[in-house]
Amino acid sequence: MPSSPADTVAFIGIGVMGYPMAKNLRAGLPKEKTLLVCDVSKEALDRFVQETEGQGPVEIINNGFEAAKAANTVITMLPGSEVVKSVYLDPNTGILAGAEAAAKEDGNTDHKLIMECGTIESDTILSVAKAARSSPLAPADKLTFVDAPVSGGPMGAQAGTLTFMVGCSPAVSDRVYPVVKSYLSHMGSPEGIFLCGDVGAGTAFKIINNYLSAITSLAASEALNIGVKAGLDPRLLTDVINASGGQCWVTSKSNPVPGVQENVPSSRGYEGGFRIELCAKVLGMGKRLADGVGARTVLAEPTLGAFGEAIADGRYRGKDARVVYKWLNESERK
Repeated sequence: MPSSPADTVAFIGIGVMGYPMAKNLRAGLPKEKTLLVCDVSKEALDRFVQETEGQGPVEIINNGFEAAKAANTVITMLPGSEVVKSVYLDPNTGILAGAEAAAKEDGNTDHKLIMECGTIESDTILSVAKAARSSPLAPADKLTFVDAPVSGGPMGAQAGTLTFMVGCSPAVSDRVYPVVKSYLSHMGSPEGIFLCGDVGAGTAFKIINNYLSAITSLAASEALNIGVKAGLDPRLLTDVINASGGQCWVTSKSNPVPGVQENVPSSRGYEGGFRIELCAKVLGMGKRLADGVGARTVLAEPTLGAFGEAIADGRYRGKDARVVYKWLNESERK
């Protein structure tokens, strides 16, 4: 007998980040709850079903419409704005259409919680939020859209230590946020889940965080490359920096110099981290956010230029963003 929508959760988008997130979600959910999964990759779906065998029911679905009809909670981890618009807003296959169809056809009047966890342009998040507020379910308080982008990268997703930045309407946050947090706690650290404000605030927090992270990736790489070129011990230099005013996440948690830290991308050929192309993309999102609110920036353009030059070279393309250290180290001074 199929699980009721109240006992069913759907997860759409099991890519580099979404796959381990969904695995941790399945491991944390009670065994009697059903997890629905959806992705464009059949191989990823089949592998997911195999790897979660015995943890509770896992079923494959085709689209957001099916997800929202069958589950009262739908979590998405999608790669970009166009995909988000399609998955949420398509009148035939979208999540909003599925939620409305569930209420109309199946008589399911339970509250539907829908949540996007990717790093998506603010305009797109706000357009989905507007569509959700315009749904016939919204006035009856039967549908809530939340943005909850993550920070922590693939390693954090695998370890279940992600940070979530949540945007939720203040009108319903007292009731909805505890439910949101209960699901996110399976995929991240409970103390790393923050209610940032209204819908869209979570995305703004994430974009600003990524803006800073991208710039410090280049800044830390420049500093450490100076030390290496000067013949200094990069391990000792890192220890001094981390005990001093230059300490940052890049030097302490994902050092760009190979061999300084174990189990970080730089020590495995800059593989398995946050790809430099994505880092450049989110830095660009931060620049557009700054331009939109009239905030002056100085460092965005030169950092984007550095990333662009590194991406253009096949030796660094597709690698973790901290590969900018290797690019600097192997570049001729201009």
